[in-house]
Amino acid sequence: MAPGAEASSGATMAPTRLELNLMRLLSRCEALAAERRDPEEWRLEKYVAALEDMLRELKKQASKPAPELLNEYSRKVDFLKGLLEAEKLSSSTEKALANQLLAPGRTPTTAKERTPATRTVHLQTKARCTGQMRSELLGTFWFSFSSQDPLATDDSEELNIRKRKGLTSDEKQSAVELDAVLQHHQDMQEKLAEEMLSLARSLKNNTLAAQNVIKQDNQTLSHSLRMADQNFEKLKDESDRLEQHAKKSVNWLLWIMLIVVCFIFISMILFIRIFPKLK
Repeated sequence: MAPGAEASSGATMAPTRLELNLMRLLSRCEALAAERRDPEEWRLEKYVAALEDMLRELKKQASKPAPELLNEYSRKVDFLKGLLEAEKLSSSTEKALANQLLAPGRTPTTAKERTPATRTVHLQTKARCTGQMRSELLGTFWFSFSSQDPLATDDSEELNIRKRKGLTSDEKQSAVELDAVLQHHQDMQEKLAEEMLSLARSLKNNTLAAQNVIKQDNQTLSHSLRMADQNFEKLKDESDRLEQHAKKSVNWLLWIMLIVVCFIFISMILFIRIFPKLK
C-alpha cells in the first residue's frame, strides 16, 4: 500500500494477498516503464493487462481497500496503459501530445520512493518525446536545405557525424532538463508541504481558540441558567409569601369588620334600652 494512503486509511486493515501482488507488479511495471525498452519488448504490455485483471478482482472483493486507494491504483494502471498506447503512435508530435494528456499517480507505490514513480516516468517520456521532435525538426530542415542547395550535399557526411555526436549532447541536455524539472517539482512539493504544515498549524490554533471561546460561552451560559433557576426559585418563594400575606391581611380585615358590626349592633340595642321612645 502507498505510504500516503496507508497513513490515512490503511492503518486499521492489512492489505490482502491480491493487493500485495498488485503492488509488487505495479512497482515492477513502473520500473520497466522508466527503462529504455526495445520496440519488441512485450513484458510491460502483458504486465499491464495482468494489472487490469487484478484490479478488477480487487474491486470485487469484500475486504477491498479504501476508495481513495482504489482510485490511485486505477490512475496508475490507466497511466501505464496510456503510455503503451502513446508509444505505438508513429509521429513524435502525436506521442508528445498523448503523453501530455496522461495523468500520473499522486502517491508513491513503495516506501522507498520519495516521489511517485509514474510522475518520474511521465517527465522522462516528455523529455524523450521533446528530444525526438527536436531531432526530427533538425533532420527535416537539413533535408529541405540540401534539396534546394546542391553544394550542400558535399557536407552531408560531416553533418551526419555532427548529428550523431549531437544526439549524445541532446540526451545529456534532456537528462539535465529532466533533473531540473524533477528538482523543480521536488522544491514545489517541499514548498507545498511547508505551506500545508503552516495551514495545519494555523487551523489548529484557530480550532483551539474557537474551542476556548466556545468553552467560555458554555460556562457563561451555564452560569446564566443557574442564575435564572435561582431567580425563579426566589421569585416563587416571594410569590408564596405574598400570597400568604395577602390571605392573612384579608382574614384580619374580615375579623375587624365583624367585630365592628357586632359592636355597633350591641351599641344600638343598648341605646334603645336606655332611651325608650317617647309617647
